[in-house]
Amino acid sequence: MLMKAETDSHTVHDIKFDNRFVRDLPGDPNPENNRRQVLGAAWSRVAPKKVSSPALIAYSREVSDILGFTRAFCESPAFPKVFSGNLLLPGMDPHAACYGGHQFGNWAGQLGDGRAINLGEIVNKASGRWVLQLKGAGPTPYSRNADGLAVLRSSIREFLCSEAMFHLGAPTTRALSLVLTGDKVERDMFYDGRPKLEPGAVVCRVAPTFTRFGNFEIFAARGENALLKQLADYTLRTDFPHLGDPCPEVYAAWFDDVCRLTADMIVHWMRVGFVHGVMNTDNMSITGLTLDYGPYGWLEDYNPGWTPNTTDAAGRRYCFGNQPGIAQWNLAQLANALYPLIGKVEPLQAAVDSFGPYYQAAWQDMMAQKLGLRSFQPETDAPLVKDLIEILTLAETDMTIFFRNLAQLDTDQEAIPKTTRDGESLPINMKPLPGPLAEAFYVPSQITDGYLHRLHAWIDAYMRRLKQDNRPFAEKQSQMNRVNPRYVFRNYLAQLAIDKAEQGDYAMIHDLLEVLRHPYEDQPGKEAFAEKRPDWARSKPGCSMLSCSS
Repeated sequence: MLMKAETDSHTVHDIKFDNRFVRDLPGDPNPENNRRQVLGAAWSRVAPKKVSSPALIAYSREVSDILGFTRAFCESPAFPKVFSGNLLLPGMDPHAACYGGHQFGNWAGQLGDGRAINLGEIVNKASGRWVLQLKGAGPTPYSRNADGLAVLRSSIREFLCSEAMFHLGAPTTRALSLVLTGDKVERDMFYDGRPKLEPGAVVCRVAPTFTRFGNFEIFAARGENALLKQLADYTLRTDFPHLGDPCPEVYAAWFDDVCRLTADMIVHWMRVGFVHGVMNTDNMSITGLTLDYGPYGWLEDYNPGWTPNTTDAAGRRYCFGNQPGIAQWNLAQLANALYPLIGKVEPLQAAVDSFGPYYQAAWQDMMAQKLGLRSFQPETDAPLVKDLIEILTLAETDMTIFFRNLAQLDTDQEAIPKTTRDGESLPINMKPLPGPLAEAFYVPSQITDGYLHRLHAWIDAYMRRLKQDNRPFAEKQSQMNRVNPRYVFRNYLAQLAIDKAEQGDYAMIHDLLEVLRHPYEDQPGKEAFAEKRPDWARSKPGCSMLSCSS
């Protein structure tokens, strides 16, 4: 039995839980926590599994502030007990949600919160409604054959990346805390028949809602249309109240909103080089938040075909360049699920079809921002961007460093030497690499005369385009530095932090959390966190590819 948290000086007296999801939607009448198909219900009540010795590794100050938690509470002995699942605050009502999904393009049936347990929904005047969800807190009726637990390495990645993405400006769920359980969890990381025991951990995720495309798909697939309508009406009233009272026209307007929110999210992923790795419909948020940080990765050398997911290595369905198209495909599956509410194909099809033009316009605007342009002018900028993307793929080029350092090319003076000391013109293929860009390349032998010719031709065209805007250098650079980060949560940095943490050293987790709070600022003394991937990390597990194993 879990014990209710006692009210003392460390707990927060004014935290209000208003568990509307449980209150407004039908639940599973079966109180047993055994694996099964859950019919006619949106959720199942389930208690987290008690752990042996919870210990706090790190917490996000920003998220604790949003929730109204005091520093005293976050640093008290009660905090890791609560956010490992050992101790419940008054008003918490733990449950797991029922949903289905398309996985790698195929309908997978019931999935559900197999290792996520919602503790409850906090409502406060300052910031609205926030769901607290533990990941790795034990089995639920939706766990299938799994144990519902999580290991330290995946929990570090989830905790840090959630906060990194937020500070980058990408729509995302948040992470409150990272707690070590004191227990061992068996995992076969590479699915090669060699499992090992690893330290267990729990992350507390936070979001206004964790409702997914799959929550609607499961009810539509089962023909549970009354429950489908209940969930849609709940979602409209809770997360989209500005659209008005539920009716067929409002359902259609809501779906159009979901399409646009999803497109906006993908644009941010493409802007910072984030690759989700497993864009199944059960991992797609109804409010356009980045959800479920599993085998994700950061695009280091610019390769649109790269995927971080070993399961996806052959088909590359979820590679970087496919993310916009997959998002639209997933929205089409959601449209199919919502059809019974509207009864007409046309408004749903129109919304799906509008995704492409909307995304393209948003992507073009984003690229103009990355390049320091006042606005995207299709006649000149479409070929300029197309040529740049082709050039980035010709030599192994660090995406983050290239775009960040591109802002250093000074349009107020000659950026690239064009003559020898004797004043003679240099052939274009003899011009050196522009100094600021040189550090972005991984393989010097790839910088051939032909490559230099094409790069310099592009830079000349880019400089001419910048001069058309007639912007001061400082203004242009400031714009570029606001959208091109200096620091991202690089794969090898995550692995270094994991390696240290598995030896009991959590200092790098705290260092990364602090650096990633300010990804667009040059941070003296923290330059090592902005360096490109070292050669030893090229094929090291955890740095190049990851499995879906936790």
